[in-house]
Amino acid sequence: MSDRTEIGQATEDGGCLRWVMAVPLGMLHLLAAGLCYSALTIRPSGVWDKDAYGAITLLCFLTIAVGVIALVITLAPPTVRRAMGPWWLLPPLILSAIAVARWALGG
Repeated sequence: MSDRTEIGQATEDGGCLRWVMAVPLGMLHLLAAGLCYSALTIRPSGVWDKDAYGAITLLCFLTIAVGVIALVITLAPPTVRRAMGPWWLLPPLILSAIAVARWALGG
């Protein structure tokens, strides 16, 4: 009888942990998406426009940094990894890949 209550408590804890971790991870994903969008929308006026190239580089770097933070939060603790599932890894990986591509192309 005690095994069933332990399983029920573990399931309830996973659901609570999922909600608790979804808020900061969702905020980090939105922040990374906004930074990536900003990096994609900046258009340099010419090869002489060093400020625009610097802004693109900075925004791409910040997108990658926020994506790494989100990945570490999702992957580091095993309890979070089990509760959240693999779908929470996709947004930071995709956004970081886009940022790397934008950074490499430069403009």
